[in-house]
Amino acid sequence: MSEQSYLSIYAKSFNWAGFFLPKQTYLKCSALYDFCRVADNIADSNETIEIKKIKFFDFQHNFNNHKFDDPIIKNMWQLINEFDIPLKVVHDLLDGINSDIQKDIKLNKKKDLLLYSYRVAGTVGLMMAKILRVNKKSSLKSAIDLGIAMQLTNISRDVVEDLNFGRSYINLNFEEIRSTIKLSESYYRNSFYSIKEIPFTFRFAILVARRVYRKIGYKILKKKNLIDYKKSGKIYVSNIEKIIETLLSIFDLIKLSLISKNDDNIEHDHILINEEINLDERI
Repeated sequence: MSEQSYLSIYAKSFNWAGFFLPKQTYLKCSALYDFCRVADNIADSNETIEIKKIKFFDFQHNFNNHKFDDPIIKNMWQLINEFDIPLKVVHDLLDGINSDIQKDIKLNKKKDLLLYSYRVAGTVGLMMAKILRVNKKSSLKSAIDLGIAMQLTNISRDVVEDLNFGRSYINLNFEEIRSTIKLSESYYRNSFYSIKEIPFTFRFAILVARRVYRKIGYKILKKKNLIDYKKSGKIYVSNIEKIIETLLSIFDLIKLSLISKNDDNIEHDHILINEEINLDERI
């Protein structure tokens, strides 16, 4: 696992938060991200659908058959074995990425949006929680929620860019973008108290990642309308804003240490997902 990983190249917000993790834990999270990114890069390449399907099938086949001469696959299997990551979760992730390898994508229902968000990001939240030594069932559900929230933020930010790829996860109108961010907020809220279940040395990094990513949604809402949204291009959190959100995360850390409330009674909005995927089998 090299320090110059996909995480440091592609995921600036996550990499910023990763600075607050112990080095070995950061490298393990980076290995997980590398696996996800390699699979995702196949789906996002400019090659033909046919070539992408062949390459993705090969990657999936190599993973399933433990092709350890590929360090990305070898490192992923080490994580699976070390942290007892269910294979069903990895297959859910690959199913989600594979669903992007088609000519035109149009999601019409909230259920489809949440299923997709679980597959490509809720799974990553769950696997990340395993690496961070979270074992409590309700907390693992909240890790799924944080992944879903971040994916809904991504979708809200990238509507124009996704349409250029022939992908319409939500419609290009500001009301729908706003409602998707509002939906993400319920998942961000559900993730907060469970961060208390993360070992203390890892906790601050997750609070920072949560705040920095959530900030993207707040910045989108400030655009007020579709014209301003389009003019702004890709919305991101500047380094100064990341510093501010990091400082605010200190207050989140203090708040978590002072409150007695836990995550046992959180109402997770997983009903639509559970119609297709049994999340209890994944945690």
